[in-house]
Amino acid sequence: MTFADRLRVLWRLTRPFTLTASLVPVATGVALAAAGGAWRPGPAVAFMLAAMLIQAATNMFNEYFDYRRGLDTHEMVGIAGAIVRDGVSPRTVLALGWIFAGTAIALGLYISASSSWWVFATGLACIGVAYLYSAGPVPLAYTPFGELVAGTMMGPVIVLLVYFVMAGVLSPVALAVSVPIGLLIGSILMANNLRDLDQDIKGGRRTLAIRLGRRGASRVLAGVFAAAYVIVAVLAAMGSVSAWALLVVAAVPLGVKAAQGFFRFGKPVELVPAFKATSMQLLAFGALLVTGLLLG
Repeated sequence: MTFADRLRVLWRLTRPFTLTASLVPVATGVALAAAGGAWRPGPAVAFMLAAMLIQAATNMFNEYFDYRRGLDTHEMVGIAGAIVRDGVSPRTVLALGWIFAGTAIALGLYISASSSWWVFATGLACIGVAYLYSAGPVPLAYTPFGELVAGTMMGPVIVLLVYFVMAGVLSPVALAVSVPIGLLIGSILMANNLRDLDQDIKGGRRTLAIRLGRRGASRVLAGVFAAAYVIVAVLAAMGSVSAWALLVVAAVPLGVKAAQGFFRFGKPVELVPAFKATSMQLLAFGALLVTGLLLG
């Protein structure tokens, strides 16, 4: 395997389509604080890098433990599967996950030294959840609570942590704005589980998508998309955020594309575009929301 091949495999191990789930909440927290006059570039950049590293480490832990449990096969659809497809050593994948997590911890020390050590403790808890998502006797990924935990930890928790580091206080507006971000982050996991539903059933998982069934989970997913936009509209109507935040409606077509894909198709390969649209919706929604917050 050439050096370029190794880089491509490493890039796939990070599962880049999911990294929007770490970029968007950090950017939202920074924008909320900056709109109020609080701007600290050093911690902001460090937080962005740490969040992306934790997300990538989570994906690598997931890759390793899915392989150990026999879930990953040559027939699977998606960007995962570096171990079964590319011959990467399972130990290498696990070691990379811990290297990424360790680097995030080092960045957390810097962030906390300039704010509060409670931030560091919360960051460690996030890494613990990231590991237990795939590891342990009952991984969160095997339960109906994966979307809730991921959406909460990577939505409200990260947004509030970033806002606190930037501004030195917590804010009810920041909490309210973080809710639609958390909903759309959870939707990425739901979309992933919908795509892999048949394979997950064979692997013994009991995800929310499996419990609700393909049709029911697709309805919930569409409802989550709608709720995210409604919450922003309500916040704008109440004056909690500027009307500029309504720029997020430009991301609606991506949500419609994703929802239609999950309603129309059932085969994993057919659902890849819908999954990508779900991830891109979060990126577009986040970018437009951040722009609106700064303009406001």
